[in-house]
Amino acid sequence: MTDARLPVLAELERKILWLATWTIHNANHLRANTDGLKVGGHQASSASLATIMTALYGAVLRPEDRVAVKPHASPIFHAIQYLLGNQTREKLENFRGYKGVQSYPSRTKDTDDVDFSTGSVGLGVAQTLFSSLVQDYVRAKGWGTERPEGRMVALVGDAEMDEGNIFEALLEGWKHGLRNTWWIVDYNRQSLDAVVREGLWSRFEAIFRNFGWDVVILKYGTLQQEAFAEPGGEALRRWIDDCPNQLYSALTFQGGGAWRKRLTDDLGDQGDVSRLIDRRSDEELAALMANLGGHDLPSLLAAFEEARSHDRPVCFIAYTIKGFGLPLAGHKDNHAGLMTPTQVETLRQSMNVREGHEWDPFEGLSLPAKTLKSFLAAVPFAAKGRRRYQAPEVGVPAALTVPAQPAMSTQQGFGLILHEIAKGDTELARRIVTTSPDVTVSTNLGAWVNRRGLFAREEMADTFKAERIPSTFNWNFSPSGQHMELGIAEMNLFIMLSALGLSHSIFGERLLPIGTLYDPFIERGLDALNYACYQDARFIVAATPSGVTLAPEGGAHQSIATPLIGMAQDGLASFEPAFVDELATVLNWSFSYLQRSGEAEPDETTWLRDAVGGSVYLRLSTRSIEQPQRAMTPALAEDIINGAYWLRRPGPNAQVVVAYSGAVAPEAIAAVGLMGEDRRDIGLLAITSADRLNAGWTAASRARERGLVHARSHVERLLAEVPSHCGLVTVLDGHPATLAWLGSVNGHRTRSLGVEHFGQTGTIADLYRHHGIDTDAIVQAASALVPGRPIRHLRSA
Repeated sequence: MTDARLPVLAELERKILWLATWTIHNANHLRANTDGLKVGGHQASSASLATIMTALYGAVLRPEDRVAVKPHASPIFHAIQYLLGNQTREKLENFRGYKGVQSYPSRTKDTDDVDFSTGSVGLGVAQTLFSSLVQDYVRAKGWGTERPEGRMVALVGDAEMDEGNIFEALLEGWKHGLRNTWWIVDYNRQSLDAVVREGLWSRFEAIFRNFGWDVVILKYGTLQQEAFAEPGGEALRRWIDDCPNQLYSALTFQGGGAWRKRLTDDLGDQGDVSRLIDRRSDEELAALMANLGGHDLPSLLAAFEEARSHDRPVCFIAYTIKGFGLPLAGHKDNHAGLMTPTQVETLRQSMNVREGHEWDPFEGLSLPAKTLKSFLAAVPFAAKGRRRYQAPEVGVPAALTVPAQPAMSTQQGFGLILHEIAKGDTELARRIVTTSPDVTVSTNLGAWVNRRGLFAREEMADTFKAERIPSTFNWNFSPSGQHMELGIAEMNLFIMLSALGLSHSIFGERLLPIGTLYDPFIERGLDALNYACYQDARFIVAATPSGVTLAPEGGAHQSIATPLIGMAQDGLASFEPAFVDELATVLNWSFSYLQRSGEAEPDETTWLRDAVGGSVYLRLSTRSIEQPQRAMTPALAEDIINGAYWLRRPGPNAQVVVAYSGAVAPEAIAAVGLMGEDRRDIGLLAITSADRLNAGWTAASRARERGLVHARSHVERLLAEVPSHCGLVTVLDGHPATLAWLGSVNGHRTRSLGVEHFGQTGTIADLYRHHGIDTDAIVQAASALVPGRPIRHLRSA
């Protein structure tokens, strides 16, 4: 029986291809003489996916399904959204322009219904896998069951399959029993610079099958399958299977005449085969050879609908032609290729689009507009409109319990605070989910996991416990568990955090994700961390141990640049507390901050955009230091959150202020004590967040430049107490540039101490002395910065 949807889908596919092509051409035409904009990559890559995306969005997908669109297919995506009424003509006309539709689909920048941002190749693909795992987690808790389970779908360029993070994700999916995930590989056999190596599809197939995926190969379209059934068809099939990728692409670009000559040369004079070729005109022969599975609606619909009958992960390897339907189809240079105005005009005429009507939704189509409108109104995927959910906020206590121990590290305190939360039967405790790349115990999450358990869809007993072997850790896996254990792959950690941190929007259920890793290994997953923040995912990352304070491990496990990463990363509030009561204050604030979604107007006290919310990075340490015995007043808590407070206020004649951050607090405190007899009114500034101090100062400065003369940031108010002749010495276990800017706030002379080079092995004292961040180095810096009588306790170098 003929599928009644096919004629309408075929018409819509033509319109989608035209709108995408016109969007790109219009953008190039408008900006060619201003910024040299070239978007050739979109032109060819979009075209290869037009049929697949028409089938998906027009017939197969349901509202609960979520899609990561191949980066260069954004014009096709936006064209589909335009036809569905989710995108405006004005934004399409401004493709790649200021506040126009984005080059790569973006959750935060685009106004149409983008599920997952793409752009950094491979990350959107892996995101679908982890989002499927999050869906399983949410539903195992009995949440979100009022909606059907959705498929997490990625449209993947075959060149993206070179990305290592995809294969790291595959392994993690296998460990966790991945379900409900489709990856559709746009196998056009062309990358940015080349034609893909021969036989790559067989390697893909083997990899996916080894990880438990179904593999569906969509190689031949309906026309080809019908031709194979004719006398001589098997010989044609063998020729297609044996044809090298480069030759197939070249013949596609050259067209029907070239196909006829080559097929006749290779297969002619074989009777049946020659007749099969001769029965077709050049145009028909070109259509036959281009009728690959990825461009054939009947084949695509049948394959997708079969896959909906089960929940196993499926990899579709869809053979396509890059630039299909355009004059540059098949050419190896088509990634950067742009259609000329003449070619676009020829395409416009062939599609019966009248000049001046290029943006009309149904212009040039043969079916009545009423029929097309009715079809689009009934498209299953769009049946419930935009699918951005909201979730109620989880209540946060007024304060978290601070462990009462005289000496602790912030890493130890982090574990104890979470353990205290884990003891309670609160909504906060229930909504926290932790994850770690095989460093759960060594980042002090062990007590939390013992209380709340490890997550798996099926119960798995702790063998050590079953064998009655004593252990401090209770590693039971069950659907009630709240820790998702990962292998050693930081890319997976941050994409998992991205997926967990979007649960409120994707699945309508609020999670409060916390991920832990060693601080230096943030750099291993930095691309995925940036991607997670770009999507506005909400999570806490506790990175510990940090800096050269992890002295015995040597340079390979010591971090230098991570404080600068914390300052520079948009969407991430960075903190480096020295004391556990500071950490408890920050962590409590963080649970609220993750859940905010207010306006971007800055608070006129801090000049920070705290109402918007975001994610949080905690740079923690394994160094045990003496804890202050003090009450956490509201004023002190506010200062800690805003980024700094006076541990010792400077006097009116202050000569030196020492500003420190993190684990070097004992050295800074000791240095101030040693200098006290020989330098007047010394101040000690505890910096809990260089990131937030700097952001507030920058925002307030900008506000003053725009006429708000009253604007003053937190750091400006703090340093207003410091006389102009006073010198600042800054110190932290990280790059000195993290705090070096403090002297620019009010023009104070500044000497910044920190770590600039890879560390050594040794004791903390050895390494602090080696890098010049010990007590003596602070005193020496102050002595040189503010000359005066010799500091009597200064040791000679």
